[in-house]
Amino acid sequence: MTGKAFGPEQTPLKSARSRFGNRFMHLLLVDGSGYIFRAFHALPQLNRKSDGLPVGCVRGFCNMLFKLTEDLKGEDEPTHMAVIFDYSSKTFHDDIYPQYKAQRPPAPEELVPQFPLTRAATRAFGIPSIEMEGWEADDIIATYACNARKAGGKVTIVSSDKDLMQLVEPDGSIRMLDTIPRPGQPPLRWIGVEEVFNKFGVGPDKVIDVQALCGDSVDNVPGVPGIGVKTAAELINQYGDSENLLAHVDEIKQNARREKLREHAELARISKRLVTLSQDVPVELDTGALARQPIPPGTLFPFLKAMEFATITKRLAGLLDANPDDFAADPEIAAKPVAAVGF
Repeated sequence: MTGKAFGPEQTPLKSARSRFGNRFMHLLLVDGSGYIFRAFHALPQLNRKSDGLPVGCVRGFCNMLFKLTEDLKGEDEPTHMAVIFDYSSKTFHDDIYPQYKAQRPPAPEELVPQFPLTRAATRAFGIPSIEMEGWEADDIIATYACNARKAGGKVTIVSSDKDLMQLVEPDGSIRMLDTIPRPGQPPLRWIGVEEVFNKFGVGPDKVIDVQALCGDSVDNVPGVPGIGVKTAAELINQYGDSENLLAHVDEIKQNARREKLREHAELARISKRLVTLSQDVPVELDTGALARQPIPPGTLFPFLKAMEFATITKRLAGLLDANPDDFAADPEIAAKPVAAVGF
């Protein structure tokens, strides 16, 4: 996707109410990559019977996506929705720090052919599927979330990714939703300021400063060696932000801590740039284009039949009051017939 992002001065939404009557705009942004890996690792593997194509992740993805739309009703029901994916290529983060995410192993072989099918599944449900070369999903999510908030709407980010916690707003206009089942936890776990503080020891506005110091081994964000989350939070609460801390490093009484900060100050600055999400990605679709539409049987059932998902097809046919037999399997996705070999 290419194009220009809209800013508050040019947004087509004059206010959150102006286009949707008396109801506030509620934008639901789903971390598609998080859904993919959760479906792949949490659910049994499955192969399409006709040709052996791995499809277990896709089936889990479909079930999770539909369940999400069913779970959010009433005041939590979104008026707008999109699923945001990572584009599999380098991003601007690699220019800042070439080792960024360099240690991550390649995706499992059986998962690779399912990546494009999850995008197709999203579109089959009538939901925009968005990814952009050169940008991470988190940056796209940040851009949409902040623009929707500026337009007066509220935003729910469906993810448990700690990197997105910097976007949470004290007034609840941007919050996160963790749908991963956890023992002793409700099935839908809302993440607001309190949950962010419990995770980082600071409010959302200071998360990037804590991450600048403690780094992130998963994404290979270096941080300052020897500084963990608890120490980082203590320092940021004392000095306000990472740059002010580095400017007053000589005041730190602990010798080892002081020397580590002095020696690795540039790594802290690089780390802060790595973890700071962009809010000005040149998105092609503006927020108004993400308005929710009814699930279209004309795209859903051809996809489900091509994937040979009989159970979910039957269940959704009843809910949508549609006859799947009225639709042929999508020929672009269905298994290709094996040509006969002559003798």
